[in-house]
Amino acid sequence: MRNRHALALTLATAATLAAVPATLPAAAATPANSPAAKAHCPQLSKKLTWYGSNRDRLQQMIDERGRCGSHRGHDQKRPVAAFDWDNTGVKNDITDATIAWSLHHDKILRPATWKSTSKWMTDEADKALTKACGTKVPVGKPLPTSTDTDCADEIFEVREDGRTMSGAAAFAGEWDHRHTVPQYAWVPQLFAGHTVPELESYAAKARKEVLAAPVGATQTVGTHEIPGYARYYDQQRDLIRTLKKAGFDVYIVSAGSEPVTEVWSKSVGIDRKHTIAIRSVLDRKGRITTWNQGCGDVPVNKGEAIPYIDGKRCWINQEIYGVKGKSAWEKQDPSHRIALGGGDADTDVTFVGDATGAHLVLNRNKNEVMCRGYDNADGRWVVNPMFIEPMKQKPDLYPCSTAAYNAPDGSKGPVLRDDGSVVPDQADAVF
Repeated sequence: MRNRHALALTLATAATLAAVPATLPAAAATPANSPAAKAHCPQLSKKLTWYGSNRDRLQQMIDERGRCGSHRGHDQKRPVAAFDWDNTGVKNDITDATIAWSLHHDKILRPATWKSTSKWMTDEADKALTKACGTKVPVGKPLPTSTDTDCADEIFEVREDGRTMSGAAAFAGEWDHRHTVPQYAWVPQLFAGHTVPELESYAAKARKEVLAAPVGATQTVGTHEIPGYARYYDQQRDLIRTLKKAGFDVYIVSAGSEPVTEVWSKSVGIDRKHTIAIRSVLDRKGRITTWNQGCGDVPVNKGEAIPYIDGKRCWINQEIYGVKGKSAWEKQDPSHRIALGGGDADTDVTFVGDATGAHLVLNRNKNEVMCRGYDNADGRWVVNPMFIEPMKQKPDLYPCSTAAYNAPDGSKGPVLRDDGSVVPDQADAVF
């Protein structure tokens, strides 16, 4: 068992576009600017479509920060690029695909109590799941979710919306809303009792199924209709390939379960070492528990510190740059920050914003990250529509000045620039 998953503890012991510059800020002249030098520098494919001048802007960053940049000395560390995965590296959500496959094939094991699966689960959710899934199946044995629509429905609703099918809150209590969200943390907890290879096999079978389905296909989970297909984005695959050729270390940082993410990331050349996601604590028999490995000053926990919003910064700082303790949650100096960050949602806004070279955002109409992207405070934000089935233009302004920021207590507020000024409301211009 690899080291990251080998922390074996029993539960007892774990107790507007016009305003956006056409190019990134000009860099000092480098050898990469000469035609002769550029011919030997890794180039993004011109056969793949990007919005506007986005390909050129990303290419400029690669030329500046990669092996063709004259400012890189022989003793300097390789520049780092980090990407979210779901709807950034691929179209659609691989976690949903894995859960759907698992529910269709009776792979969820009945817990002793549903409330024991999450520290924030409400009595209402515990009762709803118990009623829907029953108590006839022995603890630790597979629930018949392929035929039991009520059970599959209740599980998927809790995962998807954090609510029961009747509309009651599934999670309650206190948590830092920039460090975690209970229904995301619940996914690996839902697979407690399985080994990592078992979960990987479910993810692989789900991957094969959704890649074979035609674009636009849907599937049903209980009574929920969800996307039934997934596709690797060719542009992102090419970007990752080019970055690696240019000397970048490339990482995936996801708020999904790590074994699931690893099954997908290896097909774009990202190995286990460079794939960061929720890391479950294993018991002495190698089975997944409801405990997670910690980040920064948060030790082994039940979901308080997953790679989510500020949590993605923490995991990058800790795992890539070796920053320990409370400091891992803080923005680091430029030499200890990524050069390129790519994401699609508010869950990615912090680490994408930390990037010093370019901030790539795929437009999914998510308020906080789109406010940052369109405000383009440092001139390095690169906003692009999704490459497959892009979103339509958002008809209203993004509420940047009032309610786009996700506060730690769960409330909404204005998005602020580094100097404390308020980001004005933004029109959706890249779609």
